[in-house]
Amino acid sequence: MDAAESGWTVVVADDHPLVRDAMRHALTQSLKGVEVHDASSLDEAKQIVDGLGTVDLVILDLNMPGMDGFTGLAALRAAHPLVPVAMVSATTDETVMRRAIEFGASGFIPKSAPLETIGEAIGHILEGQVWLPPTAAEGANGAGSSRQDIERRLGELTPQQLKVLSMMSQGLLNKQIAFELSVGEATVKAHVTAILKKLNVHSRTQAVIAARLLDFRTVD
Repeated sequence: MDAAESGWTVVVADDHPLVRDAMRHALTQSLKGVEVHDASSLDEAKQIVDGLGTVDLVILDLNMPGMDGFTGLAALRAAHPLVPVAMVSATTDETVMRRAIEFGASGFIPKSAPLETIGEAIGHILEGQVWLPPTAAEGANGAGSSRQDIERRLGELTPQQLKVLSMMSQGLLNKQIAFELSVGEATVKAHVTAILKKLNVHSRTQAVIAARLLDFRTVD
């Protein structure tokens, strides 16, 4: 992230004051003129985002009050689909990190990461990228297709499959996608299977990362 960038508004939600202070320090060191708002629970974070109207990033603790696993992340993404969310946690479990991406997070930052790494991760996420620690990212990138190859493969998806992929990128589950599209859940599962095959990836996480790599959007 260019240090000259300014005007960012970030909500840091964590029930530990020391973690909030560390995140604030990383933000102010890496972003010029950043406006940071603190929250100690998911409900407080939602209230702040609702009140501000325009938020560039929410940094969300995985295990704070109100989160209930990834349910809190999914709820926040559903209410504010255009606001990127970076998860933070003490865990270094790569499976948990990838699951966070499946539920709509734009990144997963271990609390043990150096402040410089945290700042770098936040910069990538604000630029519209997906960020994971290197070892987790290697596992999520699957075949490691080039940008041009991903573009070509996206072009092979049907309009309905593109809609399903878009909703996957927003963190929606199969049953939620089925409701939105007024189809059966089995139909959605079939679309997801076809999407993974056409994109040459092996998981929803890899499909979502491929789509977000191109800042993928569908047009109604």
